Amino acid sequence: MTNSIAEFETTSKLNFIIGSNTTACHPLIASRIMKAKENGAKLIIADPRNIQLAKLADLCVHHRLGSDVALLNGMMHVIIKNNWHSEEYIGSRCEDFEAFKKTIERYTPAMVSKITEVDKRDIERMAELYATNSPAALLYAMGITQHTTGVDNVKSCANLAMLCGNVGVAGGGVNPLRGQNNVQGACDMGGLPNVFTGYQAVANPDVIKKFSDAWKCDLSSTPGLTITDMISAIDEGKIKAMYIIGENPKLSDPDWNHLNHILKKLDFLAVQDIFLSETAQIADVVFSSAALGEREGTFTNTERRCSITRKAVEPVGNALSDWEIISKLSTAMGYDMSYTAAEEIFNEITSLTEHHYGGMTYKRLGINGLQWPCPTQAHPGTPYLHKEGFARGKGKFHAVDYKDPAELACEDYPFLLTTGRMFAHFHTGTMTRVSKHLDVEQKTGYVEINPKDAQRLRITSNESVLLTSRRGQMEVPARITTDVNPGTLFLPIHFGENPANILTNSSAFDPLAKIPEFKVGAVKIEKLIQ
Repeated sequence: MTNSIAEFETTSKLNFIIGSNTTACHPLIASRIMKAKENGAKLIIADPRNIQLAKLADLCVHHRLGSDVALLNGMMHVIIKNNWHSEEYIGSRCEDFEAFKKTIERYTPAMVSKITEVDKRDIERMAELYATNSPAALLYAMGITQHTTGVDNVKSCANLAMLCGNVGVAGGGVNPLRGQNNVQGACDMGGLPNVFTGYQAVANPDVIKKFSDAWKCDLSSTPGLTITDMISAIDEGKIKAMYIIGENPKLSDPDWNHLNHILKKLDFLAVQDIFLSETAQIADVVFSSAALGEREGTFTNTERRCSITRKAVEPVGNALSDWEIISKLSTAMGYDMSYTAAEEIFNEITSLTEHHYGGMTYKRLGINGLQWPCPTQAHPGTPYLHKEGFARGKGKFHAVDYKDPAELACEDYPFLLTTGRMFAHFHTGTMTRVSKHLDVEQKTGYVEINPKDAQRLRITSNESVLLTSRRGQMEVPARITTDVNPGTLFLPIHFGENPANILTNSSAFDPLAKIPEFKVGAVKIEKLIQ
């Protein structure tokens, strides 16, 4: 996130949420949005489903799955046409505006309405609300990123924010809501195939020398593989073994049947987790990891805030902290990792990640933590980014055209399916489904279907139906609701008994980010008993 969570409540005059079911997936942030609304801030919701926050919105639209670029381009067309954009900001802080503007000129409200199925008057009203209530915060989640056009979607969000001068100001910004409690921290620590900590490129010779000297070994300058590329590499015999930490790809990765076939090709699979997930059940070796409250360390959350977590109880059985397992394994394989405490590792992080973490210490983090960048011990941390300028110099406008999703509804598969979370469970249910209090809220999967579609197909509430895509089929109870539009189905991702990834597409992913298109797929739905 470019900005801070508290700003949504205290500073933003408008919050624009697109592709995020915030109450279900980020409830504490949603509470800030609700308080902001009580305090007079405006709220725009753009989501294919009728989410809870829609009830509070000044304007809510339900655009067709995968049409985010068209919707955002339509808003920007109206903003430029009415001279609501910030010419001074664009002139002094941005570049490539004219090429971007030329593309946007074609996205009239009438044209965009045909693509998105949103009334053109609502597109015009969205544009007016966003452009005339500054500072305006834009919030999104995986409803924006999990598409074949995920990178284009994010670029379009950045275009809109820059167009109205909403980047580099308190209460504004482009704010991706991270899906788990340390996704930001994992990325910061080099959990990406092409960077070391602090996004220092592995292809940079100076960076390679810096880390090689620090770790006393010769490091490769060749970027690694994304998860999508790893699966292909296993299939091609290029990867023989895999070590999975805190992940459950048996339920989270697309195309369940294809994935199971691929994983069987591995010579060796090790899984490190706090529970015996579906993936751990097929592993050759399982390392028992200590859970939150059983270990010490740091987390960096969605607003770039690094905080300490303290050990409250001893780990169960022979479980160890993740860093201890990794250190012991590394040492056994010939590279000595003789760390004695999590704080020692954190001090190494700060010494090698100077711009982001260089000024942090356990003592300075205290109770409230610090937001990066925090380059020196005199630095207070950074509530919002790009105040003085962009890291690349000037903010770049991208001329982004709309592209259809990889699959559209057709005669054989007449419905579009989207997947996501529901309020009681988290991702693949590895943690929440072992909690009796959470599991009782929803014990099985379900598919949401609009009443008009249910009536036409003679499907009744809680009746088991058969969902079929080009990848496979599954049985699941039907939930009849106006939360989805006619022609759209929604399937939660948490349930091993009804795994959504039987249906999702492994061959459709963003060409740059390599994120699979979980949010759009063509399916058919049938009664099991005719």
